[in-house]
Amino acid sequence: MELRQLKYFVEVAKREHVSEAAEMLHVAQSAISRQIANLEDELGVELFEREGRNVKLTPVGRYFLPHAETVLRAVDYAKQQIEEYLDPERGTIKIGFPTSLASHTMPMVISAFKDEHPNVKFHLRQGSYKFLIEAVKKREIDLAFLGPVPTEDKEIKGEILFIESFAVLLPLHHRFAKRKSLTLNELRDEPFVTFPEGYILHKIVLDACRQAGFSPIISSEGEDLDAIKGLVSAGIGITLLPENTFYDTMPRFTVKIPIEMPEVKRNVGIIISNQHDLAPSVKVFYEFVKQFFSVLERYR
Repeated sequence: MELRQLKYFVEVAKREHVSEAAEMLHVAQSAISRQIANLEDELGVELFEREGRNVKLTPVGRYFLPHAETVLRAVDYAKQQIEEYLDPERGTIKIGFPTSLASHTMPMVISAFKDEHPNVKFHLRQGSYKFLIEAVKKREIDLAFLGPVPTEDKEIKGEILFIESFAVLLPLHHRFAKRKSLTLNELRDEPFVTFPEGYILHKIVLDACRQAGFSPIISSEGEDLDAIKGLVSAGIGITLLPENTFYDTMPRFTVKIPIEMPEVKRNVGIIISNQHDLAPSVKVFYEFVKQFFSVLERYR
């Protein structure tokens, strides 16, 4: 069994099309077909079945796919480790982060790190809370920023970097728009715009409202932060968002107001796998991030 056979197999499985896989891999279609046939002969099974011009994984092919992907990831990780041991200053760091940290925290940290380590490269991947945790476990990414930091997963090690508050975002002409602060209970009859169920920011909003003694009236949901802000700007409802989401610019026709009671906060941190050693450049970045926010917090 050869690595190129696994690579060809995984690419065809993703695209369900041999010619598209060949184009992506810059090899002849016949070469891919031949290597996959050799792989099937060695395994003694059929991995694909044809559907017109497309191909589809057989049941045993679907079973084999995650194992092939694991092998390829392990080889890539080993190559990365060797390259970085030879020169940690030229490594590539794969980082995950949620949309709420995209506009301020991530650019700030990476910019500061690049000032000291200009040759290190970054591969950035945005995703949901659960996706980021699983991606770290599977070594699809090296580490992830997220909030709150998970505390009950033994496969994950987390470091809290800072605590941030949530604020209410209201349409500019809302009856509460000129208030200096609000209690959450005053919003019990307001329509809320939130992330969908399953998103961590959805859970934080629901938990905060229940702590204030009510269940929010959710009028609209959106998976995109700008879309949620846009709905508030259009007068569709109100929302609660962490301070990090307001650093770049406030949406037009909206106003942000602090929540006085109860305090709605979350910790934000960085997570790594507890099951694997960090590559040298990743370790340098991990230690840099902890020190960076430690200094930042002292001056707040």
